[in-house]
Amino acid sequence: MIIVLAMALAGAIGGGVGTAQAEDGRPSSHDRQLLFYNHSYGVFDRETADAIEHSDYLREFANFQVRTTTGTGGQTWTGRYLMGRETYLELFGVGDVAGQDGTLGSAGLGLSTERAGDLATVTARLKDEGVADPIEFLQTRDFGDGVPVPWFDAILTTTEYDAFGAWAMEYRPEYFADPRGNTEPPSYPGDVGRERYLSDAYRTHLMRDVTSVRIAVTEGDLADTVPLLRAGGFTVRTLAGGGVVAKGGGTTIRLDVVPRANAGMQQVDMSLNRPVKDRHVERIGNSTLTVGPGSRAVWTFAHNGTP
Repeated sequence: MIIVLAMALAGAIGGGVGTAQAEDGRPSSHDRQLLFYNHSYGVFDRETADAIEHSDYLREFANFQVRTTTGTGGQTWTGRYLMGRETYLELFGVGDVAGQDGTLGSAGLGLSTERAGDLATVTARLKDEGVADPIEFLQTRDFGDGVPVPWFDAILTTTEYDAFGAWAMEYRPEYFADPRGNTEPPSYPGDVGRERYLSDAYRTHLMRDVTSVRIAVTEGDLADTVPLLRAGGFTVRTLAGGGVVAKGGGTTIRLDVVPRANAGMQQVDMSLNRPVKDRHVERIGNSTLTVGPGSRAVWTFAHNGTP
């Protein structure tokens, strides 16, 4: 959860102001993918959030956790997590996050690097994409002893948004060095990747990874996000209705343009560790998780908690 920190840094603000337009539909001009889908979050009605938290099926389906995290400046948030091999989901109920981020329909998208130093290149690319002053800061994590550990460096294109924000991030060596993070050894020099960060507990469950997300956002929030996607190396295609589809790195990101009242996470597609023969439909609050047949699961969420 990164936007909470941005709000703390910038003070009380609201209303997105687009730093770039998404209408041209051109692909990324950059020669190497630097950013990859790390995780996304959504804020749902209390009925759905509570159903997710207490779902026995989700505990079988995925490496599922409920935890409260303390970040920079003592900011806290309580989330429900489905953890895969390289990617994960972060799910909130109204009020689980402070301020604007805890309102119904809020959502966010974290994109991370796989190699140390690539975040600096993303920052340089952002300036080429029309973001004159990217916002850089450090997120920390307190494991409960009151001593913050550097967690990851992050970049935002703006601190002004309606309901959705995206950020780039690079995990810090101090976090990997702390045994409480339960991270893995590096697979190559400069490895700060997602697979190293997440545990291998996904192997004993069905869920493997997030393969696509669909989130409804305002026009201003979309315009602030497109430069980050392009700077990260995603190929961005403009949709007829004004949204975009960004592809690259194994996860497809679709952002649809809507009024603020209709904003929020709409659908998540996931790959499975093994194919299943039969189709299973699990109703979880005002959402539906459909697993199989085959090696795919689809989780759809009602518009702002309305069936």
